[in-house]
Amino acid sequence: MAKAEAAAGRRAVLGGLAAAAILGRARAAEPVNLVLNWTPTADHAPYYYAKAQGWYEQAGIDLTIETGRGSGAAAQRVAAGGAQLGIADMATAMLARSRGSKLVAVMVVYANSPQGFYWLKSSGIGGPRDFAGRSIGNPPGDASRVMWPAFAKTVGIDPASVRFVNVSPQAKMQALRSRSIDITSDFYNEHDLKLRLFGDDLGFLAWREIGLNPYGNSILANEEVLRAKPGMVEAFVRVSQRAFAAAVQDVGPPLRALLAAVSGLDEANQRDQWRRILELMRDPTTESVALGAFKPERVGADYELLRTYFENVPAMQPEAAFTNRFLDTAIRMPAA
Repeated sequence: MAKAEAAAGRRAVLGGLAAAAILGRARAAEPVNLVLNWTPTADHAPYYYAKAQGWYEQAGIDLTIETGRGSGAAAQRVAAGGAQLGIADMATAMLARSRGSKLVAVMVVYANSPQGFYWLKSSGIGGPRDFAGRSIGNPPGDASRVMWPAFAKTVGIDPASVRFVNVSPQAKMQALRSRSIDITSDFYNEHDLKLRLFGDDLGFLAWREIGLNPYGNSILANEEVLRAKPGMVEAFVRVSQRAFAAAVQDVGPPLRALLAAVSGLDEANQRDQWRRILELMRDPTTESVALGAFKPERVGADYELLRTYFENVPAMQPEAAFTNRFLDTAIRMPAA
């Protein structure tokens, strides 16, 4: 009888501990908002995959993923506290930080700039020197519009010599096809789709080809959130690293998670995008330090680029704009 009672007692204790653990996890699942830079596509698949697998929840994060309206808008939302985390072009984020926005980048996704301009050769444009007097169609919050002065001065044209037209991300290609705009900016991700649409008539210039290669999309944290909840930020970063590493090995499951959550995407197109994204993610630092790691010297060079091409950029410490301390250095980008 005593043995049976003891066994029953142990079972009760173990059951109580299990229930407490479950309740503890439930209490620890903190609501966190991640605002994207744009509408979800292949470069966002790892977040949807980790969420579908329950990895964020297991790390104590109840994640909500919000569609974005451009890097500038995402940076503003995070800085204002509307979202704890966001994705934005790093140069856009640094420009915002230099002007008082409380943002810190905690992981880089695009180690190379995805920015590029597209046009139709049949319109008479042979290269960027021919952009003067033409129209460029993109959304108001597009990072390439924010960074346009740097591009224009690098290629030797007056930044005021073009006319910007507000065009949604989904309407860019139709606007170019209908010639309601002369040029559009877009990420290198969808290069294959444009090649299929326009063939040999497609003109393209990647920013990195002319020496403008600032860090691209990065995960940003609100500075006050980072100070108050470093454990949450670290958990998010490490789960995201794990998800990106899984996608590098086999993008099939992450794409299926993306397609299950987001309507209107073509799987073949998203696979083409991911192949281009791998090029953008890979550099010596992400291969040797950690997937998602910044190189301090490059961040400093990006800040100097801002100071060179933009007026009234306040002085700041570039190293305060990012941190690598939350990254798992055991997760690295494999060599090509």
